[in-house]
Amino acid sequence: MAKSTEDSPVLEEVMVLEVTHAQVYPLKESTNKTRAMARVVLNDQLQLTGLRVVDGSNGLFVSYPNDPGYKGEDYRSIYYPITRDLREHIEEVLLQKYHELTT
Repeated sequence: MAKSTEDSPVLEEVMVLEVTHAQVYPLKESTNKTRAMARVVLNDQLQLTGLRVVDGSNGLFVSYPNDPGYKGEDYRSIYYPITRDLREHIEEVLLQKYHELTT
């Protein structure tokens, strides 16, 4: 956030993460509901790998990698978007790429 001075107003900066690169790798044969593997780069600075395009009961969605060492009954993701906007943005980009590659 920028500081204000007597001569300038306060300017608020909003940090936005944007998918700047995405790769989707459709699976030729799948034994479960996973249809593709994917990775994204955010703001040309951070790469997220191990994403999966999954065919769920409500259609396709993006799944995030789970911690293989977690011993609980539920899954625990290694990383995931905190905000709905970022989750939807990543999912939109990856599903669009998936549809381009498979249709």
